[in-house]
Amino acid sequence: MKTKPIIKFVAIGMLLFGAAIGYAQNKTLIDPKDTSWQTSPYGKGDEIGAANLITPELVMQSIKLVKQGKSIPLAVPIDKNLPAFRHRSFNLYNIQPGEQGGQTLGPNRFSFNDELVNGWTGVGTQLNGIGHIGIDNVYYDGNKATDFVTVEGVKRLGIEKVPPIVTRAVVLDMVAYYNKAIVPGGTEFTVKDIQAVLKKQNVEIKKGDVVLFNTGWLGLIGKDNKQFLEVEPGIGMEAAKWLADKGIVAFGGDTWASEVYPNPYGTEEFPINQFMLAKKGIYNLELIDTRPLVKEKVWEFLFVLGQPLYVGSTQVNINPVAIY
Repeated sequence: MKTKPIIKFVAIGMLLFGAAIGYAQNKTLIDPKDTSWQTSPYGKGDEIGAANLITPELVMQSIKLVKQGKSIPLAVPIDKNLPAFRHRSFNLYNIQPGEQGGQTLGPNRFSFNDELVNGWTGVGTQLNGIGHIGIDNVYYDGNKATDFVTVEGVKRLGIEKVPPIVTRAVVLDMVAYYNKAIVPGGTEFTVKDIQAVLKKQNVEIKKGDVVLFNTGWLGLIGKDNKQFLEVEPGIGMEAAKWLADKGIVAFGGDTWASEVYPNPYGTEEFPINQFMLAKKGIYNLELIDTRPLVKEKVWEFLFVLGQPLYVGSTQVNINPVAIY
């Protein structure tokens, strides 16, 4: 008889625990009905978001990070075999116009190679602009899709509007933090995790920075492309808000979405990207190869990016350079 109250208490506790778990798994990170974010903090009509933070003073300060004069490309090579998000593909064809049958041009027998690309701009290492991700067809600064999106590209927030990104960048080695060659998919990086890595590497995040995460995820390419695309480790909403409050220009790393996937709190699709790009105007840098930097233990460096100016595109293939 004396055990009944205890059993009842345990049963109630289990129900409450289960309810808490259920709430966590269905937690809403983005409310599509919320419109409070639809005016840019940099003024109505702004088209470059956090790139406004890149001032001449910031550039001059970032250049001081160059001590050895060494440079490292941060892109991965692109070909038809590179795994890409869902519907995307990339195919390159070599064409030799007027040279069929071994023909040449002119008495000097001029010959040349030309390449034709049929592919998506979101394959490989890429810059995702602030016009790329929306919330219920509303994008950065309250731009409605019906007002600026056309089949031939966007009329606002295009990648051609983004100025060169020349600033300080920080790489956080999550591989060393978790002590795994490849951080498991679905691992969420919290503020506590980020702060621990910053402390270990003796660096800090400053206003105007680019923040990159090294997870080992590129090691799956060609070995397990299915896993590479189905899940990934990355930041959650808590960390995204913390980084945004730091005043960063861009976030990203060696994964294809730069956020934990799938969303551990429910069925929302890419809520971190919605928050960072649409709400905060912070750029996303995907498939950045940080391995050479980690190998040399270069935790901060000068980040230089001048992207192709594809008018009307919201994303583009890039090859940023780290100089230190």
